[in-house]
Amino acid sequence: MRIGLSINYAGGFKEVAAEVADLERAGLDIVFVPEAYSFDAVSALGYLAASTQRVQLASGILQLYTRTPTLTAMTAAGLDYVSDGRFTLGLGASGPQVIEGFHGVPYDAPIARTREIIEICRQVWRRERVTHSGQHYTIPLPADQGTGLGKALKLINEPVRQRIPILVAALGPKNVELAAEVAEGWQPIFYLPEKAPDVWGKALAAGRAKRDPELGDLDVYAGPTLAIGENVESLRELVKPHLALYIGGMGAKGKNFYHSLATNYGYGAQADRIQELYLAGDKEGAAAVVPDELVRDINLIGTPGFVKERLAAFREAGVTTLNVAPIAATSADRVKLIETLRELLD
Repeated sequence: MRIGLSINYAGGFKEVAAEVADLERAGLDIVFVPEAYSFDAVSALGYLAASTQRVQLASGILQLYTRTPTLTAMTAAGLDYVSDGRFTLGLGASGPQVIEGFHGVPYDAPIARTREIIEICRQVWRRERVTHSGQHYTIPLPADQGTGLGKALKLINEPVRQRIPILVAALGPKNVELAAEVAEGWQPIFYLPEKAPDVWGKALAAGRAKRDPELGDLDVYAGPTLAIGENVESLRELVKPHLALYIGGMGAKGKNFYHSLATNYGYGAQADRIQELYLAGDKEGAAAVVPDELVRDINLIGTPGFVKERLAAFREAGVTTLNVAPIAATSADRVKLIETLRELLD
């Protein structure tokens, strides 16, 4: 399995970039740059491309609604160019809170949009004249919707690769099926190896049945929190507020993807209570309800022996990349964690 890590550049990006170079030497395989409603991910990815040599770079994620499909393709091609072919395009729908609340764009039809965007991106990277007539995107714009001067164009530059790897973040069965059909990689959230086949198995099988063999095997990215040591189990408590935020606060009742996931894992009663408390403003109370077993099983927090057992479970479930979130106070501690994880995997 590969080791990945999502950076947090809230405290200063240049310092984080220097740390990524150290992590690269420690055995990190891929680094993800998130884009929520902070600084954009593309600027940071370009900086990292210039300050690293080997590590793969990925957007984690670029949102479907915030760029046109062709701009997404141009951006990916540009990042692949400045990184000498080390970029992976991570795409995802995000959620209505960000898309409508921050960008002012309707959150609609994520599955259909994902398919169309991927089709258009690959057309751009092949340097074909871009023509697309879909439910959500039409290129060129028809004369009766514009000036009538638009014509099909192709990318001026020759991309480093005609097929940049695409990673789709997806939870729902239809979106997971689509990821397994058309993308090189799939990124779920809060991945529980023993329950994953029950939750996503049918959707993955349906998508793989329609998958183009040229895409190769589907890469599966899990995102556990990481802490390795003899007395680190208490750190699991630090994960609970994050889980409570997603299960309880990311959407209204009946419209929360993460609440549905926890329910599908068998924690429906606890998910209901977490949501009730969180939406009532009791965030601490909501965190206290997060099941210990859920925190234990979706993360890598424990002794080296425990972590090695969980690594085997992730591998058995089909995970190919661990996009870890290290719990560490210093850069040196994070580098040490990555070194230790690499030793346990090798």
